[in-house]
Amino acid sequence: MIHYSNCPVCGKSSFQIILTAQDHTVSKKMFDICRCGQCGLMFTQDVPGPEAIVSYYASDNYISHSDTQKGTINKLYHLIRKKTLLAKMRLVQKETGKDRGRILDIGCGTGAFLFTMQQAGWSSTGLEPDTNARSKAKKLYQIDLLPSDELFKLSSESFDAITLWHVLEHVHQLHEYVEQVKKILTENGRLFIAVPNYTSHDAKVYKENWAAYDVPRHLYHFSPQSMKVLMNFHGLQIINKKPMWFDSFYVSMLSEQYKNGKGNIIGAFFTGLISNIKTLFDKEKCSSIIYIISKSR
Repeated sequence: MIHYSNCPVCGKSSFQIILTAQDHTVSKKMFDICRCGQCGLMFTQDVPGPEAIVSYYASDNYISHSDTQKGTINKLYHLIRKKTLLAKMRLVQKETGKDRGRILDIGCGTGAFLFTMQQAGWSSTGLEPDTNARSKAKKLYQIDLLPSDELFKLSSESFDAITLWHVLEHVHQLHEYVEQVKKILTENGRLFIAVPNYTSHDAKVYKENWAAYDVPRHLYHFSPQSMKVLMNFHGLQIINKKPMWFDSFYVSMLSEQYKNGKGNIIGAFFTGLISNIKTLFDKEKCSSIIYIISKSR
């Protein structure tokens, strides 16, 4: 277990336990979540180390690795995935100013997004730690993904776009990853980081049952402020933010299951809807945010 004495982002020791959440996916264990009083990062305390945490991903319900369509929520996920994949592709093209280029997708699961970029003509490289997910990518899309530790072997300034779709919150080597990503990004390239946002309306509604805490797999729980602090520390600059509109509904449906054990689609819909309405007035209130990042000038 890793016990933090200092904040994983800013290094300060001024933090306190805010809530205790349950691992609903695998172990059913309880984990404390702390919040830093300096940068605002929340983080899971006493998390399993890099080797021990592997067993916490061993579930058919972990959709990014299994690609499962079991259950209503996972079926709905697959129905909207094609739309969201195309939206991500268009976002990458718009923010990089390139119809085609070189892209690295870190933590790419079974390779659906990488396949979408390949189909659009991009030279694509994918990193994925899970061997089963890499096998599924080969079977589904004929894509050969690399293990995640290959990240540190990639050449400087070799990618026009680097994407981490709900990945950074899982990375034990937080600062090492961000520094390496900066190194391999071209001078005018763009980094795309999507993470849950604990300052969202749905997070406040569901509290310890908010599915996006996903302890202990989510090591960190970012706010816009803590993400800014992390990026600035590494000489990176957030130049834009985009809401992930569907996440408010997806996370709310899972949260309702965690809250009452059987789900509440109507309640989840209204919570997600209110979260998105609030986001119309402040995009930093969305359930998940895509941060578009460049090297600081």
